[in-house]
Amino acid sequence: MKRTVTAILLVLFVAGMVFASGEPEGEGSDSLRVMWWGSQNRHERTIETLELYEANNDGLEVTYEFAGWTDYWTKLTTMAAGRNLPDVIQQDYAYLTEWQSRGLIQPLDPFVDSGLFDFSDVADANLAGGRIDGQLYGVNLGVNSQCMVLDVARFEEAGVPLPDDDWTWSEFEEIVLKLHEETGVFGFGAGLLGEQLWKSLYLADGSWAFNDDGTALGYEDDSVFIEYIEMVLRLQEAGAIPHISREASDYANGDNLEMQPIIPGDAAMASMWSNQLTAMWTAAGGPEERDFVMVMLPRLEQGRPGHYIKPSMFFAISRDAQNPDEAARFIDFVTNDLGANQILLAERGVPIADAVRDDLTTRVGRPQEVVFEFMSRVGADSSPIPAPDPVGYTDLIQNVYFPVVRDGVRFGEYTPSEATEILRERAAEILGAAN
Repeated sequence: MKRTVTAILLVLFVAGMVFASGEPEGEGSDSLRVMWWGSQNRHERTIETLELYEANNDGLEVTYEFAGWTDYWTKLTTMAAGRNLPDVIQQDYAYLTEWQSRGLIQPLDPFVDSGLFDFSDVADANLAGGRIDGQLYGVNLGVNSQCMVLDVARFEEAGVPLPDDDWTWSEFEEIVLKLHEETGVFGFGAGLLGEQLWKSLYLADGSWAFNDDGTALGYEDDSVFIEYIEMVLRLQEAGAIPHISREASDYANGDNLEMQPIIPGDAAMASMWSNQLTAMWTAAGGPEERDFVMVMLPRLEQGRPGHYIKPSMFFAISRDAQNPDEAARFIDFVTNDLGANQILLAERGVPIADAVRDDLTTRVGRPQEVVFEFMSRVGADSSPIPAPDPVGYTDLIQNVYFPVVRDGVRFGEYTPSEATEILRERAAEILGAAN
């Protein structure tokens, strides 16, 4: 059995290398290995930034690997099992606690104390999301929030006014149906039952998806989610959103940005994180060809904002880092260097260093202007940031939420009530055991 498991891990590791653009060899004091997930736009900008960093550091060999969101975590987990993690890994707020609890990322405070990190131009609030029990484990690469992206031309074609930031889910359903009826395209694209919208729904209800100790769901009223799922089913039945079979096959369940149906004009709206707008707009042809606006997520009737200001993602130093000091220098470079950020152009979110943010306001194009303006509105009308998702979150989402709630209900295998009951029971089992 051990041989079989070892062989499988080896195959997974080798197969995962198809996503790499730099071979992870030659680790040591004169090398740096970096890995991230993202869109093609992010890949290109990050590679150019790495090339600039390498050019500024004679004798340093930089290698890099990248993948899409789902493949990234599969590959990274395989690397962790083989104790072969890169020096610098991109981390997400949802997974930071889990990776820290498994000892897979290093505390970063020693690098701050040694002067390798310079946070003198960074507000502490912009670092807080990377702290666990008072220690820093991830450096925030930018701030963002969830949003709805609207295709202005489709709204004009349908004769539908653009909604305000305080619109409701009832108004959302009416607009999606009207857009579909008048234009023939989907009123909304893929991902309406994504786990992030589920969590934001309960933030707007005044609670959160998980309780304070991370051992169970954090809300008592399943009816809020049941009514939301029923709305999704009505929209699917009306053909106003893709059927789940097409959403999975053609649009990757909304997980792959380049496959969002709004990009080719197959849908009038999409939900995403605000930092993704630049890549989406680029894939859609740029501001010369398309016009998009951002609004906040719809709200429950009399509900709070379902938004919080979130670290878009982090750079962390892995347990297996062969060159941790160089990893810290690179993360500091991405945080503070004006030239690096003129390449990255806020694609990972609004930068956390004041000087960088001020410099970019004079350089950004239309997509970045839309993002900066949107984030200023969210900052004035948002809920407090909830705790990072608990240990066991990945297991719950991958093995319960996706197959039962997202897919099972829309394929007719479960009713909304059955699915939410299963989610509650399995959350208590999985999270209770993990925490």
